[in-house]
Formats: sequence, C-alpha cells, structure tokens
Amino acid sequence: MTDSHRDIWAEWLLNRRFGGDQAVMQEALTIYLYPWRDRILIHANLQEGVTLLDVGCGDGLIAFGALEKVESSRVIFSDISQDLLDHSQSLAREMKVIDRCQFVRASADDLSMIEDASVDIVTTRSVLIYVSAKERAFREFYRVLRPGGRLSIFEPISKFSEPEPPHIFAGYNIAPVANIAQKLKALYERIQPTETDPMVDFDERDLVSFAEKAGFQDINLELQIKVGPITEWMNWEGFLHYAANPKVPTIEEAMQQSLTPKEISSLTLHLRPLVEQGKGIQRSALSYLWATK
Repeated sequence: MTDSHRDIWAEWLLNRRFGGDQAVMQEALTIYLYPWRDRILIHANLQEGVTLLDVGCGDGLIAFGALEKVESSRVIFSDISQDLLDHSQSLAREMKVIDRCQFVRASADDLSMIEDASVDIVTTRSVLIYVSAKERAFREFYRVLRPGGRLSIFEPISKFSEPEPPHIFAGYNIAPVANIAQKLKALYERIQPTETDPMVDFDERDLVSFAEKAGFQDINLELQIKVGPITEWMNWEGFLHYAANPKVPTIEEAMQQSLTPKEISSLTLHLRPLVEQGKGIQRSALSYLWATK
C-alpha cells in the first residue's frame, strides 16, 4: 500500500521497488541485497572501533550490517530523505544500537555537515546513479576520510542495458505490440532521458577516473555482467506495481498515463503470459569499487 505521507525515496525503497509484494522483497534481500551488502563491507575492511559513514543509507542495509558485524563500530547514517533517516532511527532503537548511531541529512555531493578527516570508512550502494555531480561526490568522500581510510561503493551500470531495443520492454519481447509499448517507453524517456540522466551518464571507467581525480590510491574495480533468462519470479500484479526507481511511475501508472483502454488490453494480452512464465532476458552490469585515501 502506498503511503502518501512518505517522500519518493522512502516510498520506493519500502514499497514500490518490489511492487508491494513482501515475498518478492524477502527473496530479493536473500538473493541480491544481502550478498551486495556483505561484499561492500568486505571491501571496506571493517575493523574494531571504526567510524563508518554510509552515504545514501536508504533503509540502512549497509549501516546495520556494519553495526552487526563489528560491535565496537560507530555508524553515521546519511541520506537526503528525512523519512528514511527516521525509519532507520526507529529500527536502531528497536535493535538497541542507537547509541552507536548518528543521523545526518545530506546529499552525496555535499557532506559539509561531516568534518574533514573524521571517518574511517565511506560506503554507498546505488547512490551515485542519482547524483549529477559525481566528481564532487568523490571529492567529498575523500575529504571526510582519515588518511588511510577506505572507500567501498556499489553502483549498477545502467548504460549497459539502456536504452532497450525497440522490440524489448522490461526485458520482454513485445515485437507484436511494439507500437503500443513505444508509448510507454517514450513516457519513461521523457522523465529520464537516456542521454543526460544521472542514471545512465557514466560507466565503470568513469567511476575509476572520478576516484583517481579525487586523490584515491590503490583503486580496485570489479564488474559483474549478466545476460540471461530472467530468474526473478514476479506475478502480474507485482509487475504492474513495480517502479524501476524512485523517480518514475509504476508500469500500471505509465499505462494509465500513456495508453488508451484498448491499448492497455492489447499490451496486457501479449505481455502478461511472458511475465508470469518468466520468458524474458535480463541484462545487468554491477560494479564494486574500493580504494584507499
């Protein structure tokens, strides 16, 4: 259920990214999110007594993982969403770790509330895809780290899979109804132009370059690419209520905004069986970067 009182970031993270389906959310946590978190923290080289700044903390996936893995650690939760900070703060109280937490509202490219050389580790997960000033963000990461501090980030490389070919929508072959699906694709393109939007204006080489220009040393990057059958099962309702990111409508909302009832019926007749049978192709590129100040 949508909560109209939450900002777009909180509403997407806590509801819309999984189509409102709690079973899908739990599956995603187990198969994807927890392994991503653990890999980020491995590259961060957590030690006793460290202070970790989790930039764009979201629902606290990395931050709470750090608090759990090293009991003497201290974590600064940073995000542009006050709703998500409030959510994490409530969880921290429930988990009885609030005394090891600090909550700061800030964007990745302006961490001015964090003092120079005051943290041991900076982490992010899927944050820079929403930041236009990526080079400035890397300079901020470098500034707040102590000498010898570690940066460990995870970013999807959307440029690898976007834009989709004309006969593909969300990984499914919609060639027989491509003229209808094109109206949906045009709506998403207007909201997030593939030539200029921060989600698709960089690749893994840019991340390395940004880190190097900021002053980081011993820079490492691991790229994971997958092209294969869609393995995540999602029912039709979940698919309709899914939004790819906080800034775009759900597929159902996009249909209502751009298609006639007849077009919705035709597209549904073709697409629904493909979704329910998992007959699509997934294309993804994920990058892990870690470096030292």
